Amino acid sequence: MLSKLHILNYILNNSKELLNFFKSTSFSKAILISLAVSIPIILGIITKRFEIGLALCFGAFWCSPSDVNGSLKHKQIGILFSALLVSIISFIGGFLHLTGYFLYPILGVLTFCIAFISIYGFRASLISFSGLLALVLSFAHTLENLEVYQYALLIGLGGLWYLLISTIWYYINPKAQTEELLKETIVLTAEFLNVRKKLIGKKKEKYSLKTKLMTLQSELTEHHETLREILILSRKSSGKSNYQSKRLLVFIQLIEILENAIANPVNNDKRDALLKLHPNIKREFKNIISELSKQLLSIAENINNPKKIQVSNMLTKAFTTLEKSILKFKNENNSEDYELYLMLHNFLDYQKKQNEKLKKIKWLLGNPDLKSDDYIKNDKLNRFIVSQDYNPKLLIRNFSFRSNIFKHSLRLAFVVMLGYAVGMFLDFQNPYWIILTIIVIMRPSYGLTKTRTKDRIIGTLIGAILASGLVFLINSPYLYGGLGIIALVIAFSMVQKNYKASATFITLSVIFIYAILEPNILKVIQFRVLDTLIGALLSFAAMLWLWPAWSFMEINEYLKNSLKANTLFFNSITNHYQTKGKVPTSLKVNRKEAFLQTSNLSSAFQRMAQEPKSKQNHIDDIYQLVVVNHSFLSALASLSAYIQNHATTEASKDFKLITNKITNNLNTICKDLATINFEDIELKNKTLETKENAFIFPFKTITNQVLLQTNNIRNHKEAHLIWEQLYWLYSLTEKMLKIVNRFK
Repeated sequence: MLSKLHILNYILNNSKELLNFFKSTSFSKAILISLAVSIPIILGIITKRFEIGLALCFGAFWCSPSDVNGSLKHKQIGILFSALLVSIISFIGGFLHLTGYFLYPILGVLTFCIAFISIYGFRASLISFSGLLALVLSFAHTLENLEVYQYALLIGLGGLWYLLISTIWYYINPKAQTEELLKETIVLTAEFLNVRKKLIGKKKEKYSLKTKLMTLQSELTEHHETLREILILSRKSSGKSNYQSKRLLVFIQLIEILENAIANPVNNDKRDALLKLHPNIKREFKNIISELSKQLLSIAENINNPKKIQVSNMLTKAFTTLEKSILKFKNENNSEDYELYLMLHNFLDYQKKQNEKLKKIKWLLGNPDLKSDDYIKNDKLNRFIVSQDYNPKLLIRNFSFRSNIFKHSLRLAFVVMLGYAVGMFLDFQNPYWIILTIIVIMRPSYGLTKTRTKDRIIGTLIGAILASGLVFLINSPYLYGGLGIIALVIAFSMVQKNYKASATFITLSVIFIYAILEPNILKVIQFRVLDTLIGALLSFAAMLWLWPAWSFMEINEYLKNSLKANTLFFNSITNHYQTKGKVPTSLKVNRKEAFLQTSNLSSAFQRMAQEPKSKQNHIDDIYQLVVVNHSFLSALASLSAYIQNHATTEASKDFKLITNKITNNLNTICKDLATINFEDIELKNKTLETKENAFIFPFKTITNQVLLQTNNIRNHKEAHLIWEQLYWLYSLTEKMLKIVNRFK
């Protein structure tokens, strides 16, 4: 009976996941691409102008990669540029069959130029990919009834056709991408809270949990950036839309929940040591965080139907129980433990703030009528959007081996030439399949290329085995066509979420389509597998030996950027603490930049951890710097959250003195990092011996003075949190100085 119940639960859970998949924008986009591709072909068959229909189909297909989440304006511009690029490349590609031995250098130069466009950001890299697809697939199609210029124009028209159908699709359901991204962000935030809960008091799993937190924070930062673009730019174009404004306010609450989740009123080790002695208080804190996570998941599941969001009294009861436990701790312990009581109380306050944010989200989703004061002014919102630099001088600045994109473009160009030469030399059926595999697999980073290589090979082999079995059972070109289209839709849907599965369905689709044209289908399968293996192995080998871009060569740049962003965030916090008043927009902008740069640093370190052991230079020391930098941001988040939500007392001379010391340390670290090269340097076992190191932080003296001067618990909590964090921040900068000094 139990096993049947488990099976039933498994089926229900997977059915739910499958249903969500069919509701996703990825599946919608796959349907959109299928429509954009199939309609011109059907019309071409009906009108007996198949080649025209095929050209329009190619144009639509090649422009589809640039249709990613973002504002409608950016989507449209991206597709337009893709249409222009693929039209130009198709015109040039039409003459490549006539060039003989000159084909290889021309192919290499074109590949380099198209790939080099990626220096202009993520959307530009997708436009570049469209151009590479057009270049590679120009080898697959020989013109019979069309001139080259006619074919190129039709390719461009196909891109415009995709732009039209994509825009119509957007207006049919303009809220789809916002809702899905917001839902994913809420789920990731809930997971982040859950991991933070597990981290309380954990020693054995500390490394893996911290690594998972870094990964989640990076994913959340990416989602935040995309949501900013969608919500802010769409609001600017459509005015003060009630829907967009409410979703923007929900998004702001999610950002503040993340800040509160990262924040700690004291360093983790000190908190864990106390909670270890009081397991009941530890358990109650975990229960509260767990319930907050569950509430977020309930909101995500019912984001479009807020009446179904679970209303639980568990949090109210949990807060009451914890408050009693903390008060009991105060009464049962000596007066010298009063600071520990303040620490627990401040930690409790953060959880209460989380609950307030949750209530605000539920209220906003409940379709309230917003007042004019609730709307955020556009001049403030504009500061959160950073425009991409499209200056042509960027091409010149990146034309050197110091640029990863330059090295990637050069590497890709060389491997594409080599791959096509191998295919021609071995007289393969479709040698362009080799270079198609290369442009799909090869990425600027070793780790991603390695993962895609493995997934591509496994996916192709699985697809080939499945196709081999199906062609023995099926012998109908109509069924082949239907299965090919279905496989293509699924492949497009899964390309971002599961590349291995996507590669499987792409292989199935290609084989079924060729099965209509080629009677010897097993030969097609054989060459498909061989071409994929050769392309994948060439890509992987090139990443190892051809102008490699190892992460240790650029990690100090990410460290500097993160430290500079943290310094600006710290200065904004201290300035606001001294001046009081309304929270300035600059503080929130600097907070966003600090989170973004820390996320970039985490991603760079993760790439480094995926590289060969021989290329992980000083990884343990770099990991320490990354973790300390994360801890620094955690302390900043704690200070920021506190001063934004509480009335604070006047800043003392000691406050200004300590903050200057911390800022000076940060500036020294950044200056030292600029002189470090992790490639050749040898570590030295020496400690930092400077005048700064002789400074003794007067933490106990200052907090004791405040505790003796007043009986106001609010002032006690402020003094403890502010000075605890400043002491922790100063200690972290000293630790970073010592680590960096070992490399000097």
